Amino acid sequence: MKYLLFTLSLLCSLVCTKVQAQSAPGNTEPVTEMYQLATELQADMGSLRRFYAIENSPERRERFRAFYQDYLQKLQQHQFDDLSKGGRVDYLMIKKFLDQQLRELSTEKTEYEKLQQWITQGEELYAMEKLRRRGKRLDGQEVAEKLNKITRDYTTASSLIEMEKPLFTRQLTTRSKGILEGQRAALQSVYEFYEDYDPQFTWWVTKPYQVLDSVLLEYSEKLAARVDPATLPKDDGSGIIGDPIGRDAILQQLAFELIPYTPEELIAIAEKEFAWCDKELLKASRDMGFGDDWKAAQEKVKQTYVPVGQQPEAMLELYDQSIDFLKEKELLTIPPLAEETWRMTMLSPERQLIAPFFLGGEVLQIAYPTDAMNHEDKLMSMRGNNPHFNRSTVHHELIAGHHLQGFMNNRHKPYRFYRTPFWTEGWALYWELLLWDMNFPRSPEDRIGMLFWRMHRCARIIFSLNYHLGNWTPQQCIDYLVERVGHERANAAGEVRRSFTGGYGPLYQIAYMIGGLQFYALKEEMVDSGKMTYREFHDAVIRENSMPVEMVRALLSEEDLDKDFSSEWRFYDN
Repeated sequence: MKYLLFTLSLLCSLVCTKVQAQSAPGNTEPVTEMYQLATELQADMGSLRRFYAIENSPERRERFRAFYQDYLQKLQQHQFDDLSKGGRVDYLMIKKFLDQQLRELSTEKTEYEKLQQWITQGEELYAMEKLRRRGKRLDGQEVAEKLNKITRDYTTASSLIEMEKPLFTRQLTTRSKGILEGQRAALQSVYEFYEDYDPQFTWWVTKPYQVLDSVLLEYSEKLAARVDPATLPKDDGSGIIGDPIGRDAILQQLAFELIPYTPEELIAIAEKEFAWCDKELLKASRDMGFGDDWKAAQEKVKQTYVPVGQQPEAMLELYDQSIDFLKEKELLTIPPLAEETWRMTMLSPERQLIAPFFLGGEVLQIAYPTDAMNHEDKLMSMRGNNPHFNRSTVHHELIAGHHLQGFMNNRHKPYRFYRTPFWTEGWALYWELLLWDMNFPRSPEDRIGMLFWRMHRCARIIFSLNYHLGNWTPQQCIDYLVERVGHERANAAGEVRRSFTGGYGPLYQIAYMIGGLQFYALKEEMVDSGKMTYREFHDAVIRENSMPVEMVRALLSEEDLDKDFSSEWRFYDN
């Protein structure tokens, strides 16, 4: 009887625990049912990328096409309706990733075929590199003859380019450069493997290899130069040549990021947020005694820069204030090791050309002038990195921003690989919005400093989307940052250069404010409604790893997910 009562008690306890776990906000399990598939997918991709290392080769493209299709079939073997909420999120994110990879391979194949007349002369290099991977002995004389033939064929194609003067879109010339770089990589891989280790190979192949390598480089540059001027952005005097992608491509990328808004709607959101900033800026300007002359008030704030050599210490003081504020308000759980292990470094003058302000993560990278910079650039760097402006950036880059994100991502659901700037930058920006609401700025000068960055995030949406829509030039973007936000001109140029030529995706700059507004809307749903405390909400978000914010919302809320999910979350009331 005692055993029966104990068994019933245990069963009741387990059932109650399960019910509580299902009703608790967020997904508290360390992994979901999709853990193994996601882990194997990433490991298998790594193996294939290392083995099929020649970018744009037909062999690599076909192998990855088969690979992604195979994983789609593996994914579909999981019964979606039987998965947990977290498992459904993983399912949808993995499928989205695989579909996107297949689309990119399809585009690669189409562009390769359009360039066939000009790039297939070197396809024999792919075959040789394939044999080399497994160490098959190659006849040096035969290889030399093949390389010599490829050299002749590309020399003929080069003459044909001069005669026919073909024109290609910028996308095709970019692809041609990638293809020919891949062929050079295959050539180098073959030669360096056998060089010196196979005397007959070295004797026969060295000279043909050197000649062909030079011809491939020259031919690649000649083909890339045949870009249709109509598809090439003009230099407007700024020296910044980006790649505006157009409205259709913007819409495709927004759909991939689960942002159900048009570019025009996002610009309208940014303008509405900017109008709020304008009102708050005038309040701060009046509190400082400058009336409505906010630029004069901002100028006074810029003059509060710290003396040369004292910037790191000033940033540490801001960090201490920020971390104390987070703890006092019980806003989230901060692991002691995360506090212990961040560190500082200084940005070089070269890096400051594209990153004139902080960069962050585990290493806080500080922008401040060096003695080698010219006088004007020194002053602009110091003015733009004053302590009041930096009141927003320190917690953005460290805790609870990028450093804490990286720290937690390495420890919680690290199998999730759904990286998106709307989560990464949006979360860090969300803290700027929240800390403003909680009166983290202590003075009108602090408010002007924090508003500078908030206006900057709005401006990023406006100038980057207008640029990619073809409405603005880089110089117009620079002027807008100077006149509308109050940037130092050199810093504005650095921001625009970073946006369009720094290797960031076209949507990266809009992800700050838009992602931040998504998290803010989610906070209103979960915290302001009383469903969760701030600590519960923030801890739950940061333990789910990176993903589109709408998927975070699905995990924390009672929203159901179906297999044919499409984004419908209109998170901003415009």
